Amino acid sequence: MTSEREAELLAELKARDERLATLEKENALLRQKIDLLVRKIFGAQSEKLDPAQLLLLLQGPDEPGKSPEPVAAEAPRRSTVPSRPPRERRPRLPDHLPVIEEIIEPDPVKAAPQQWRRIGEEVSEKLDYEPARFLRRRTIRPKYVQRGVLDAVPIVAPLPDSILERGIAAPGLLAQIVVSKYCDHLPLYRQESIYWSRHQVWLPRQTMAEWMGLAADWLQPIYKEIKKGVFAGGYVQVDETPVRYLAPGNGVTKLGYLWTCGAPRGDVLFHWETSRAAACLENIIPFDFGGTIQRDGYEAYDCFAKGRSTLIVLAGCLAHVRRKFYEAREQAPRVAGWILKHLQNLYALEKQLRDNRAGPKLRQAQRSSLSRPVLTRLHRALVRLKTAHRFLPQSLMGKAIDYALGQWPGLLVFLEDGRLEIGRVENRRGGRRQEGVAVSGGFHHSAGASFSSVAPFPVPAPRTGRAGFPHPALISDFPAFAFDWSARLRGSRYRPSFS
Repeated sequence: MTSEREAELLAELKARDERLATLEKENALLRQKIDLLVRKIFGAQSEKLDPAQLLLLLQGPDEPGKSPEPVAAEAPRRSTVPSRPPRERRPRLPDHLPVIEEIIEPDPVKAAPQQWRRIGEEVSEKLDYEPARFLRRRTIRPKYVQRGVLDAVPIVAPLPDSILERGIAAPGLLAQIVVSKYCDHLPLYRQESIYWSRHQVWLPRQTMAEWMGLAADWLQPIYKEIKKGVFAGGYVQVDETPVRYLAPGNGVTKLGYLWTCGAPRGDVLFHWETSRAAACLENIIPFDFGGTIQRDGYEAYDCFAKGRSTLIVLAGCLAHVRRKFYEAREQAPRVAGWILKHLQNLYALEKQLRDNRAGPKLRQAQRSSLSRPVLTRLHRALVRLKTAHRFLPQSLMGKAIDYALGQWPGLLVFLEDGRLEIGRVENRRGGRRQEGVAVSGGFHHSAGASFSSVAPFPVPAPRTGRAGFPHPALISDFPAFAFDWSARLRGSRYRPSFS
């Protein structure tokens, strides 16, 4: 074999080795993506880690294929994690329910009641349910003429205020349809089938769809009041959730976004858009808003803030940073465990401040003295991992490091403002997608651009931060409640028209 042939074979062998190394890296990245997808679909949705799990991560190897050294077996030890206090048992039957009594007399007493004397009673209770029912609300207005007056003009009481003139839908029925669609996740075609098969009442879904527009129009003043209150404090958390919806005429579903805006322990504003461009934020956030917006790393927020004349501070969200390292814990257990442990310490301090009901000044002081050193230590570690090129940029850990460093200036904003939270409030969306969207993801129908300006449902419940809508049966005189609120906020007797 000549030297030229040998050099050619060595070059081919080297090229194959490089190709093999590249394929192995690509295979490892694809496996990470597949594992992450499987965990998201079939794994636990909670990102909570107890101290025992963190300890296992810190003790685990970072290099794949390196097996840990065997250790001697230890005697079982008692857990140091404090046990949860026992939950208070709820009553089997709620006390607020009305009681219908049924007295059952023995047959001998019925036959000769004068021969028996009552000395006590045995009481047993069961929980029952009365099915919902339709009713015809008939309004009768008698006509009168004055006695003894010739050619007297008849008088009649005026009709009560109505949401829709000459319509058959009462406010209670509208509220029932709204609650069933947006809270119980029953689309209109299912309601149409239920009302006909169980109650023999025919309500076409086209008619109910028009009623939805009517209800949304009348609730717009309440929606605007909620929006005004959300942005009045100068601090708002903004996020968007993708939702598939039907687009008539296209034959396929399109991707829209349900935007949420709200402050912790306050109202939440829902807004529907067909995209997530920066222009959508112009439709959501008032033009005169100036303050702090807490968001994730999406670039649209930076474009929006630069185009505003008012001062807008963009704060980062440690919840998103934590999630990325949580997803990368399988690739580098020790590194991810060390980072998650530090983030857990930050969240533990925030929980202590919430439990003590600390005010903004105390929160700022505690964060400056306790949280800032932890973040400084984290930043130094992330910079070292980045400069050492220990992880591939396209790997889960590499993406988590890049994301955290890219958002770092915004992650420090909460240290200077005691009003801000460390991240997005997790119980608002359960750490994942919004509850209503996750449950009814397959039930969304046409919700295109024409509905982007309509007041969305459901109306957020105050303080809890969770979407809620009281059932009409829980509100006394619901028709008056529905009309008075909307008419009072409108300041006029406006009547929407649907042609």
